[in-house]
Amino acid sequence: MLIVGELINASRKSVKEIIENQDAAGVAKLARDQQEHGADYIDVNAGVFVGREPELLKWLVTAVQSAAEVPCCIDSPDPKAIAAALAVHKGTAMINSISLEKERYDTLLPLVAESQSKVVALCMSDDGMPETADQRMAIADKLINGLVRSHVPLENIYVDPLVQPVATSNAFGAEFLLAIERITQTFKGVHTMCGLSNISFGLPERKFINQTFMVMAIARGLDGAIVNPLDARMMGCITTAETLMGRDAYCMNYLKAFRAGKLAAS
Repeated sequence: MLIVGELINASRKSVKEIIENQDAAGVAKLARDQQEHGADYIDVNAGVFVGREPELLKWLVTAVQSAAEVPCCIDSPDPKAIAAALAVHKGTAMINSISLEKERYDTLLPLVAESQSKVVALCMSDDGMPETADQRMAIADKLINGLVRSHVPLENIYVDPLVQPVATSNAFGAEFLLAIERITQTFKGVHTMCGLSNISFGLPERKFINQTFMVMAIARGLDGAIVNPLDARMMGCITTAETLMGRDAYCMNYLKAFRAGKLAAS
């Protein structure tokens, strides 16, 4: 499971202040904490700073990579901001995200292809957000084939089928899970990714829903997630689910997590 740490996002009030003040120490702590708790990538998002996003995203990448040894997931729909961040990034970045929305697709595709970064391919189009597994599959097919034609390796593609709140439709959870399974079975070599907390939007005890949904998604083939690595219960659920799905030879990752005290019961 590839873990993208989600905490350095300017939509969070405390993080917005850190970025606004260009508090490198504050960014460094968030980056190190996430790496130490299992993040493979650190998501960086400065989207609330209209007009300053390229400058601040570039600063964020530099600050994160000065403190942590893992690469960044550059989170923006703006190709100028992504290009600025890629210019200072060391190693293989991840771009979050390209979609089938025409303007976004046309401007980001050359950048993804040129940089040979990993990329989150979001199942969204100009027709809006998909509701069914069939709609997600149709978008995923076009995104994957377009990326491959532009010489993006299959293993660099992480399809995000787009989680929608189950509180607005009782079918949204099941349709997402079916899409994960079908994408995994149909497009061999392609990865899947999601920021799954939207599933619980509008409901109480959201962490319980998120943790349960994560286990269900892993059982269907999910192999990447944008999460809070400091959530010990969530990380414990991920480790355990991967073990039960046969992705953990001799249960070594599970035992390592247990010995490190990372499988907290509460």
